[in-house]
This record gives sequence, C-alpha cells and structure tokens, in this order.
Amino acid sequence: MSTKNDVLEQIEAKNVDFLRLQFTDILGTAKNVSIPAHQAEKAFDEGIYFDGSSIEGFVRIQESDMRLDPDPATFSVLPWRGERGDDTTSARMICNVINTSTGEPFEGDPRHVLQRAVDRANDLGFDLNAGPEPEFFVFENDEDGSATTTTHDSGGYFDLAPKDMAQEIRAEIIYMLEAMGFEVEASHHEVARGQHEIDFKYADALTTADNIATFRSVVRATAQLHDVHATFMPKPISGINGSGMHTHLSLFEDGENAFHDEDDEFNLSDTAYNFLGGILEHAPAITAICNPTVNSYKRLVPGYEAPIYVAWSDVNRSALVRKPAARVPAASRIELRSPDPSSNPYLALAVMLHAGLDGIENNLEAPDPVRENIYEFTEADREERGIETLPSTLGQAVAALKEDDVILDALGPHVSEKYVQAKTQEYTEFLASVSEWEIDRYLETF
Repeated sequence: MSTKNDVLEQIEAKNVDFLRLQFTDILGTAKNVSIPAHQAEKAFDEGIYFDGSSIEGFVRIQESDMRLDPDPATFSVLPWRGERGDDTTSARMICNVINTSTGEPFEGDPRHVLQRAVDRANDLGFDLNAGPEPEFFVFENDEDGSATTTTHDSGGYFDLAPKDMAQEIRAEIIYMLEAMGFEVEASHHEVARGQHEIDFKYADALTTADNIATFRSVVRATAQLHDVHATFMPKPISGINGSGMHTHLSLFEDGENAFHDEDDEFNLSDTAYNFLGGILEHAPAITAICNPTVNSYKRLVPGYEAPIYVAWSDVNRSALVRKPAARVPAASRIELRSPDPSSNPYLALAVMLHAGLDGIENNLEAPDPVRENIYEFTEADREERGIETLPSTLGQAVAALKEDDVILDALGPHVSEKYVQAKTQEYTEFLASVSEWEIDRYLETF
C-alpha cells in the first residue's frame, strides 16, 4: 500500500510534471483537477478545493466548496506523454471528495458510496472481489475529427487480422494498462464488427471500480492517438450486439472463498445461494444503476445474447446470472451479465454488493437453475417457471429503483435523489424527442 512519502519519492524519481486528481460525478463521468507536481505535498496535507456546484449531482450553488483528498494507493504515471503537445509527464491519483463544512466524506461521492457498501460487508466478515469484462466499439472519425458510426473493422468473434484491424490498438491499450499496474488476462475481438473486449484480473471492490474508471480513460485516450474513436455506449448500432460489462462476483471470509462448497452440485455454498437470491430479488432496481442510459435498453432486448430474464444457470447464457465453471475453490463465483460499461462502476458495485448482502442477511433463497435456453421459451413457459423480465426502458427501471428501499439505501439519500432526478429528466427528454426511425416510418405515410 503506497503512502504519501512513497508517492512523493516516485514523483521525483520519475520526473512527473503534473498530477491529475481524478474523481467521478454520480453519472460516472470522470473529472479531474490538474496541479503542478510540486503541489503534491500540499494536496496530501490540505487537499485541493474545487467548486462542487459545477459537478453533476453534487451540491447546490450555496454550498459549493468541496475538497479532494488524493488516495496515494492509486498513484500511477500516465503512460502517454505530452498531454499539452510537449514532453511533460503526468501522473494521476484517484481522490475521495470531502464536505468542507463537516470535514466528513461527501455523501454524494460515488467512491464513498462504494466504500460504505464495502464497510457493511466487512462488518459481516466479508470482502467482495469483482472481475469485470468491459466491451467497447472502435469507430472511424470523419475528416473533421468527429466520431462516426463507421466501424474500424469488419471482424467478428475471435477473428484475426486482416478482419480484426484493431489488434494493434488493443495491444497498445494493454501495454498502457500494464504500465499502470493492471494484470490483463485476455483480449479479443467481440461478436459485432468493430467491437472489442479486454479483461483484467479481479480485485477488491474499490480497486475494481477504480480500475474500470481508469480503463475507460486509457481505452479512449489510446484510440485517440490512433485517430479513431472508442466508445462505451451500450448500443451504438442497431441490428448488431451491444456492449456489456459482465461482472464476476465472489465473497471471501478470512481469506477463504465464502462462495465455494465442494459438496454442492454447482460447488456453491449457502452464502453464495443467499447472495444470488439477493441479486435476483433486487434485479429490477439494480438495472437502473447498471444500465443507466436510454440507450442501455436498446441492448437489453431479445435476440442479441443480452440477459433480460431474471434467472440463473450454469450451462447457458440466456439467464441474468451465470455460474461459471471453477477450476479451483478460490474461483467459485457468480457472473451478473446485465451491466453495461456506461454505468458508474462505484454505484454499480455498491448496489450489487448491497443486494447480495440483503440476500445473506434475510436468508433469501435462490430459485432452481434454468438449464434450458430461455430465449426459446414462450411467455407461458416463463410464467410457469416464474421467470420475470428486466425493465425494458429506463423509465421502468427508475420506477423499480424508487420502490426498492435496499437499493436506495445502498446509494444513500443524496445520491438516490439526485440520480432519480437526472434519469427521470433524461427519460422525459427522450420521450419528447423524434427519432430518425419515426421520420423514416411515418413522414411520408401519414
């Protein structure tokens, strides 16, 4: 674990010129304040003040002063040089946001929301490990440098060059990530043309959320260096698969995997089944956080391998939760397949954890696994099996969130209020907009 002094020594040893102090708003958008590296000691001792009223979902104008306290464990030199077109070297640290009027962590800071969830798990004797599988698209830019929806290649699942023209980009992203301390496990072309996936090793919940935020920045920055555009928009092109962020979850207790039971048919413990029961119980409200945009629900439709059915399985991928095969006890886990990479990683992991812990605390039972392909079920089949469907719109998901006290409690009063406001406004604006599909369908017909 790095300390203040470790960071100060690295700044000097690596000739760092600037520090980016990074945090996120409640929508998961990365923000940063850049300071000269010689101000690092002041940043540790006094924090760096900023105007919180300008950040989505933070505070009102009359209470705008906020403070950034950098976490030394997140120090990393950015592996690209010359952010100002020269040879300057920059590093970043992820920060906790402090309410200057109380000196306490700001309740609207998504990182603090996740830390509260982690503390709750710790109080019950558990640590959460999470491993994400974020997908993204790479598109060409036009002559003005603006992003298009023309894919960078025409490759498909696991394709190689020449169809997969982004191998070089993915390789450079991996080099960048490894330079920042990531342990990358795999990368490949995904199903849709122009779509890619890079998987990095699981870690504790807070580190994983930090890593996802960093990953998105590195991917987009690397793409920009290649004069293309990378996007984590869930469904940028109709008619092909969207981008997900399947998330693997497991609890550890006293250093042992609390999800593993050697004698169970699926090698899952009672704790795992209860956690799974909590995830399924709160799935509709979780969807509002893990699938946070209007566009998210263009991915969550039948026919594109998207997990829209509230069920679990060990052998098929049509269910919301999959139990992956585990080669060793430490690898026993569940995989929540609905999240997409536009979600705020701190809030997403916080609600997953709270939902699972609610299952443990209230001994919620997981239903039997569904080992058939649910995509082939009729509506009557699903009703007979008690299989519900995730919300099909952002509006439905927000309505489910407003009715779920466990997930609202996971977010806390400030974030839940601001989040619901922001997403209600987004959905209202969407309903009032007129799409190209409507123009094409109706303009000359009526």
